[in-house]
Amino acid sequence: MTDLPKTMRAVLLTGHGGLEKLEYREDVPVPTAGPGDVLVRVLASSVNNTDINTRTSWYSEAVRSGLTEKGAQEGFEDAEGHSAGWSGASLSFPRIQGSDIYGEIVAVGPGGPQARIGERVLVDVWIRDEQDPLNVERAGCIGSERDGGFAEFASVPETCAHAIRSELSAAELASFPCAYTTAENLVSRPAVGPGDWVLISGASGGVGSAAIQLCKRRGAKVVAIAGDSKHEALVALGADACLPRRVDDLGSSLAGICPDGRVNVVLDAVCGPQFGQLVHALHRRGRYASCGAIAGPIVTFDVRDLIYGDLEFYGATVAPKRIFENLVRYIESGEIRPVIAKTFRLSEVREAQEEFLRKRYVGKLVIDLVS
Repeated sequence: MTDLPKTMRAVLLTGHGGLEKLEYREDVPVPTAGPGDVLVRVLASSVNNTDINTRTSWYSEAVRSGLTEKGAQEGFEDAEGHSAGWSGASLSFPRIQGSDIYGEIVAVGPGGPQARIGERVLVDVWIRDEQDPLNVERAGCIGSERDGGFAEFASVPETCAHAIRSELSAAELASFPCAYTTAENLVSRPAVGPGDWVLISGASGGVGSAAIQLCKRRGAKVVAIAGDSKHEALVALGADACLPRRVDDLGSSLAGICPDGRVNVVLDAVCGPQFGQLVHALHRRGRYASCGAIAGPIVTFDVRDLIYGDLEFYGATVAPKRIFENLVRYIESGEIRPVIAKTFRLSEVREAQEEFLRKRYVGKLVIDLVS
């Protein structure tokens, strides 16, 4: 495509800290597609926990608390910027965040496939070493190690840009990449399958609402943990039962829902004080998998549950390539659906993050770059 503009609208993250570190500008140079890359005109993006975690340095080991609204608004004083990326490495600034990208390829790098120009694509959030794609030490993330979708254009590896054929809107498609990739990886690690009873914490968020759908398509039964006002929406997504966010006795609450008051799998995006109860809720040989710890990364539990329950624990971060390929297939076949709570303009990324932190919605907050 010719006649690309020289500058673009973008939101720059100028450093670690509070919301004041997000700077909307209209004079940011349009990136070029290097060797092996494609240039995508971003049509929509969306907000994810990783945007907040990166901005505030929450990933730093020095931060011991959960992702409180105050900390997420203002940053964490005890954070260490040199280890503030999800991988434990430092970031360079300014950085354009936004791991979700749906858009159109408008240029390719030197020697790249010209036939892809004009293609509508969803961008895989994970950047992998093509020579060693399973090596998580060499993985990077769009919007973290590389500029992302909070801009009108983004240069991404050509292998990350997956053609998508769907009647869904740009905003709807942009709600999928990060949250649903995380959820599909989270569901795949403990091999959720037919007949499993699955307990999902943080079920109303982007990952949790995706995980409900992905568990149901595998034939599992789902118990969702979320605020009472969100239960009706979660049942509509497929949850077989819902529990309030704060439960004094999780075992008693589960007793009237699933056999023996225990579940086969726990999918946890929250951790924090409830961690011990979640682990104790597992059947013998149960499987626990986590992708986040917004309620607090430092937890306590009875290690006898792990030992004598013969439990399996999984961390789910860097997803294999097949995870995103599965996701594209599910979207094109209509097996999963987007859950959008609200859309914002690019200039409103800061407001979108403020809304994100209030946690009063179900699903995703989308940044629409077309309107």
